[in-house]
Amino acid sequence: MRLLLVEDTEDVADAIVASFERRGDAVDLVTSVDEAKSAIAVQEYDVMLLDIGLPDGLGTEVLRSARDRGSRTPILMLTARSEIEDRVAALDKGADDYLVKPFDLRELHARVRAMLRRQDDDRSGIIEFGDVVFDPAGLTVEVSGKPISLARREFNLLEILLANRERVVPKEKIYDCMFSFNDGDVNLNAVELYVGRLRKKLCESRVAIKTLRGLGYQLVSDD
Repeated sequence: MRLLLVEDTEDVADAIVASFERRGDAVDLVTSVDEAKSAIAVQEYDVMLLDIGLPDGLGTEVLRSARDRGSRTPILMLTARSEIEDRVAALDKGADDYLVKPFDLRELHARVRAMLRRQDDDRSGIIEFGDVVFDPAGLTVEVSGKPISLARREFNLLEILLANRERVVPKEKIYDCMFSFNDGDVNLNAVELYVGRLRKKLCESRVAIKTLRGLGYQLVSDD
């Protein structure tokens, strides 16, 4: 999953980025309205987290820009403003949820999962495919009832493939979901590396990752 975080408070931003990166997600962090608009102009995101109060304006400007572009990306507003009028205004402008600072990071993750569930039921609940059971909340994967250990990037890759199971996912799309702008030194070959690693860990399952030359990858089950 790739997220855009628009937050200018350094300690808050660092904590949020670290918490999502621990589970293998890619996070692009920007600190202003202008930077956020530039990011959404060139990159699609699975989730956006927007602080309302920013140095050059309001996060609701980014929200409006995203919705004007036709984006249906789930957007959660982060705000120190507890007034009901501000929260209602953000929701009316197209936000999916809001969270008042200070907040617990566990609640933030739960709200992100809830937004994704409303968009696609399987992406937030436990996913069962073949003999693989994937729990994005608990960060666990089981094959035939036995837990397997995945590195954070492998976990992210499996999440991407499961969200698109039995559909062909282009290598470029996987790359965009796995790596942020800060990973500029990582090229497309990294996707092949992680696919190979994940294949080895799924080798005893009934689920396999097919390579379709020139098209991408497909997660299939022999059920």
